[in-house]
Amino acid sequence: MKIVIAGGHGQIARRLGRLLTARGDRVIGIIRNPEHSSDLQADGMLPVICDLENASREDVAAILSGADAVVFAAGAGPGSGAARKHTVDHQAAVLLADAALQAGVRRYVMVSTRGAGSPPPAHADDVWAAYVHAKTAADEYLLAQDLDWTVLRPAALTNEPGTSTVCLTAERSIGEVTRDDVAQVLVALLDTPTTAGLVLELAEGDDPVSKAVAHAVEARTGQPERLR
Repeated sequence: MKIVIAGGHGQIARRLGRLLTARGDRVIGIIRNPEHSSDLQADGMLPVICDLENASREDVAAILSGADAVVFAAGAGPGSGAARKHTVDHQAAVLLADAALQAGVRRYVMVSTRGAGSPPPAHADDVWAAYVHAKTAADEYLLAQDLDWTVLRPAALTNEPGTSTVCLTAERSIGEVTRDDVAQVLVALLDTPTTAGLVLELAEGDDPVSKAVAHAVEARTGQPERLR
């Protein structure tokens, strides 16, 4: 497959890129900072410089041309203010969806966050509240598009080694999940077209990744999903 990852230098994105390229997929990583190109090349990805906060739909559609899937893994990141939560976590995700439609790329996997889809907690600071609002707006926009979308909302992220066992449901996630395991789940979602149309919450758990994805599909369809 040819897969384009927006936010290609992010911690989840790089893990995902390494998994995909190791099995022979062609992976393009969209990055803003040219200095990150060598890191993506070391991961096996092809870096493409594009500032999603300022690019046009046509610019991004050209990058997506011929792709089998896109993954939105970009984010304003720690230390950024509320304004960039809107321009990156919301508007850049919308731009990628619009570009995917223009380029004819139907498969779109969104890396969202726990808490999206609901109001921020009352004790949340302004930046966290802006982040949740931005992710919610991005998810809602994507859900309204004629794309084969899947939205993944991970629990609190850690850099502990992955366990390859998770909990993946439509219910609000609790606890934590490793970035390694998020990347593994993203690969499984890309490999499972029947996850299109699902909004899934991810946390650590007891099910192997393939089984967790199969159960998530079965819960929606009532039909067993063949394990991959």
